[in-house]
Formats: sequence, C-alpha cells, structure tokens
Amino acid sequence: MLITLFIPCFVDLISPQAGISIVSILEKLGHEIDYPEELGCCGQPPFNAGYWDEARDAARPVLKRLRNSEAVVIASGSCGAMLKVFYKELFHGQPEEAEAQALADNCWEFSDFLVNKLGVTDLGAEFPHKVTYHDGCHGLRELNLKKPARQLLEKVRGLELVEMKEAETCCGFGGTFATKFPMISTAMGEVKCASARETNAEYMISADSSCLMHLRGLLDHQKQPLKTIHLAEVLTSRS
Repeated sequence: MLITLFIPCFVDLISPQAGISIVSILEKLGHEIDYPEELGCCGQPPFNAGYWDEARDAARPVLKRLRNSEAVVIASGSCGAMLKVFYKELFHGQPEEAEAQALADNCWEFSDFLVNKLGVTDLGAEFPHKVTYHDGCHGLRELNLKKPARQLLEKVRGLELVEMKEAETCCGFGGTFATKFPMISTAMGEVKCASARETNAEYMISADSSCLMHLRGLLDHQKQPLKTIHLAEVLTSRS
C-alpha cells in the first residue's frame, strides 16, 4: 500500500535515524512511502499548554494533507495520540470534526501498524544485547499499546529483554512540562533511569524518541554506560 509517514518534528531534527529505520522497514515489506516534508508539528505543544486556537492552526494543514491517505503511520506514540485521540477533542464542534474522526480511524503508531495492521512480528533483525523497555505514556495510556513492541522484540535474534520495575512509569519529559517544572521532570527521569540500570541492561529501548531524548540527557549527565535506542533502529539491526 501507499503509506503516508508522519515524522514528528523532534524525530526529524534530533533522532532522524529512527525515521530512516522506519522507512527502511516499510520499504523492505514492499510498501511505498509518501513523506509530506511540508508537515512539521502536529500541534501538540500548544494543545498541551492550553492554546487550542493555536493548536488548531497547526493541525489544520495536517488534516488537509492527510485526508486522502491510504494509511498514516506515525513515528511516535506521543504524536500518534495527538492525531488519533486528541484531534477529535480539539476539533469537536468545529467544521473539521468529521475530518478529524476519519483521520483518527486511519492512523497507526509504528509498532501497532506492523503487528496489528500488517500482521508482521519477525523482521529478521539481530541485536545480541541485554535490553529493557520504556513504555511512553501516550502510547501506553492513550493508544493502549503495551504488547506490539514486545512482540517485535521477541523475534529479534540474540536480544534478551529484561523488564524494569518502573517500565510504565512516566519518564518526566512531557514536552512543555519539562520546561515548566524542570526539577520535577528531572526527579521523575532519575527514577526511571535508576530502574533501568537495576536490570543491568546495555540498552533502554522505546518507541518514542522524545522520552529517549530526555532519558539520554540524564544518563549522559550521570555518566552512565546505559545506552538508549529507538525500537525501529533495533528492528533494522544486523550483527
């Protein structure tokens, strides 16, 4: 099929390898990629901050560009929740309400798309490392995605997944939350990092680059050897 790939702004600017890996996976599976470079932000920062008029201004071009897509795949649970869940709330009672609902029905977070839409769990990846997994809040709580990433990791050759005690605990990033409440954000992130380190994993994996960006900064500041990596990068790995 023709897949429209929505790459969040922070993935494009900070973690481009995650997006590149997603493209590689989908093309390997035989699909064609439509990447709308003109789309940057989904509108989540102003939405979370309470500036809904500004959020609609950012979201309307997204709705217009994606309205006729065969399938929309999103490289982030956070932005995935914005398009799939919060657009319906943002445009409730607005002229675009039906359009927002239609887009929500056609949106898929990356791991969800592979497992539950395409029925793919084994991509032939090899990653001979001990890892632990961080569940991003939006993917877990808004999209109800707990299993797909783990089903994909189960098929990765050589990978040993050790669950941390705080796997479902918020990492503390939360976008504007981290800038408004930096001390709370840092404390929450330190709890997450400590829990990950207790597993003695070499890598902490997540499907959300924004969480990984926050945790990577804390781990670097602590001079910890634990590495972070996006799920898609693991799924394209070969030993």
